[in-house]
Amino acid sequence: MVTSRSTAAARPDGASLRRRGPVLERAILEAALDQLSSVGWNGLTMEGVAVGAQTGKAAVYRRWPSKEDLVADALQAGLPTLDEAPDLGRVRDDLYELCLRVRDVMYSKPGFALRAVLHECDAGSAERFHGLITRGVVEPSARLVRDVLRRGIARGEVRSDANDDLVVDVIPAMMMYRSKVCASEWSDGEIADLIDRIMVPLLRA
Repeated sequence: MVTSRSTAAARPDGASLRRRGPVLERAILEAALDQLSSVGWNGLTMEGVAVGAQTGKAAVYRRWPSKEDLVADALQAGLPTLDEAPDLGRVRDDLYELCLRVRDVMYSKPGFALRAVLHECDAGSAERFHGLITRGVVEPSARLVRDVLRRGIARGEVRSDANDDLVVDVIPAMMMYRSKVCASEWSDGEIADLIDRIMVPLLRA
């Protein structure tokens, strides 16, 4: 008699598992993130995602008729959230800690996947993800920086007119630019330099 355990052990690589509903959908979304972070947007295929999720290609297409639909849902489900700004008592320390958290998100699997989309998509495909990126990355990052600056202004550390769009954009713009163009991985020392040499002088009351 063949037991279920021996059957599972004998299952060849790439064979389908009997999963349905949310369990199967989570496996497909996770496989999509794996593909994006390893082979990028251009290398991702629905067939490759199906193999990674150990399911059939038809199961993927039934839920997501296009690559863009699948990737949008995978990013939305996988991106970590930054809910609250650090409050350590000094604006310098708050911004440093916030940058560490942003770096962790950038170099998480969903972060790598998002950067693959940003770096490789053509204009038409990128438009599909604009709202997702704005809601999931741009707006939360700006909100947290503004929270830190608002507290710094209240404590008298930060000049009163510093909480504007250009100042708020400095940290995310620098981190994305150095990551995308210069391939910098943002060490702790580089983050400290960003805060101490750029942000603190820029914000000083």
